Amino acid sequence: MAALTLYPDNERLAGADRLAFNLYMLTSMLLFVLMMLLGLTMRSGQATWLDVPADLFYRILSMHGAGMVGTTALATTAVMWYFLRKYVTLHRWAFMANYWLFLLGALCIVFAIFVDNYGALWTFLYPLPVHSMGLWSPNAAALFMVGYLLIGVGMLVFYLDAAAAIIKVHGNLGRALGLQWLFAGTIAPDHPKAVVASTMVIISNTLGILAGAVVLVMSLVNIYFPAMTLDALVAKNLIYWFGHMYINATIYMGAIAVYELLPRYSGKPYPISRPFLWSWAASCLFVIIVFPHHLLMDYAQPRWLMVTGQVVSWGAGFPVFVVTVYGALTNIYRSGMRWTMPSRLLILSMFGWAAGIVPAMLDGTIEVNTVMHNTQWVPGHFHFYILLGVLPMALALMFHVIGRNARTPPDSAGDRLGFPIYFIGGLIFVFAFLDGGHESVARRMATHLPQWLFTDKLGSIGALLVVLGMLYFAARIAPGLLRAPAQGGAGGGAANAAR
Repeated sequence: MAALTLYPDNERLAGADRLAFNLYMLTSMLLFVLMMLLGLTMRSGQATWLDVPADLFYRILSMHGAGMVGTTALATTAVMWYFLRKYVTLHRWAFMANYWLFLLGALCIVFAIFVDNYGALWTFLYPLPVHSMGLWSPNAAALFMVGYLLIGVGMLVFYLDAAAAIIKVHGNLGRALGLQWLFAGTIAPDHPKAVVASTMVIISNTLGILAGAVVLVMSLVNIYFPAMTLDALVAKNLIYWFGHMYINATIYMGAIAVYELLPRYSGKPYPISRPFLWSWAASCLFVIIVFPHHLLMDYAQPRWLMVTGQVVSWGAGFPVFVVTVYGALTNIYRSGMRWTMPSRLLILSMFGWAAGIVPAMLDGTIEVNTVMHNTQWVPGHFHFYILLGVLPMALALMFHVIGRNARTPPDSAGDRLGFPIYFIGGLIFVFAFLDGGHESVARRMATHLPQWLFTDKLGSIGALLVVLGMLYFAARIAPGLLRAPAQGGAGGGAANAAR
């Protein structure tokens, strides 16, 4: 069955395509390691194991927040491109334009933070960036925002190219999303899940990026023409609409790897279904309107927006998550799947996504939010589904590709050691955050009270293990990507070869 071929020929990377993919993934691995080292530095500073001055802490926090989300988006964009290109014709120039604009934007952000001392965090909440109390100049804030704009423009270029390619094949985005089969009709069994997921991401995240562009441009104008003031609440709504959509898009782009790779390693088909289409259609709507749950503590927020954020928060996480996790579990049930690195990482990603949603939904409940939102509970839940959910999705594809280059799924003794180090370290790290939230440890504070140091030290140990695991992954993946692809054969044979 062609769909179960472990390394199909239409996924083969050659020439400029291979170079483009390697640039994305090698850059992502390098940045992941650097951003994790920054995270380890902050946790060690809070634990009093390192002396991290407060001004430096907030600069590092600004870099870590913006850099980790941006890097995750870079890696999962490559996941989406890798699989979507089989079903529609994508232009390499658009894919690479996104990469180079990302690098240019990242350089602007790095310069603004580490040269010009910007430290107003990823949120750039108006009017904080222009009221620095002398710690950074208005130019630093402007450069940080320009970096965001460049990254957003690059992502839009890629999305517009992908949307045009999808429309050319399927007629419109609604048909690509499968809306014609929601209530009746026979679903085309070969309608690609990758197209459905990609279409949802294009619709939702394009709106989010445009919202971000609007508030960024207005903020830039305000920096140099202070007479043009902004409505702080409107600006905050636009910022969190942009931020929430952008990070959620990384999850949905990464999930494409689960749909495409899991049946190959289990040896069982993973058919498309009406519940699958309903879940992605519902999530496309929910993810657009759920962002007000980030502003439940803003007393001036219109009541109807707060109610929307509350109600949708309870349901937004379920549709795609449930159908993906249930589908994954039924797919591996009695499959006799051999646990190689790609399959381990795919199942880890399902666990991380599932477990990370629980504290997120709790925090999205008003009565909990008023107590927990300004505590470490919040970094606990989003690190949970990024570190143990989204990142393993991208890593699974990387290990799959290096397996193709070696013509065998990776499963060395080092892999079997590196995986649990990363997994256990990740659990320690996120549960230290969640426990800190439970104990009312404040978030975003450089200096902690003596009563809070236990969770800080525990989190630092977890962070160190995560860094060690990621260093191993990087050392394993980088040479594998650079290795010349194996010659001969039909691309790897059937999924049974993985057993």
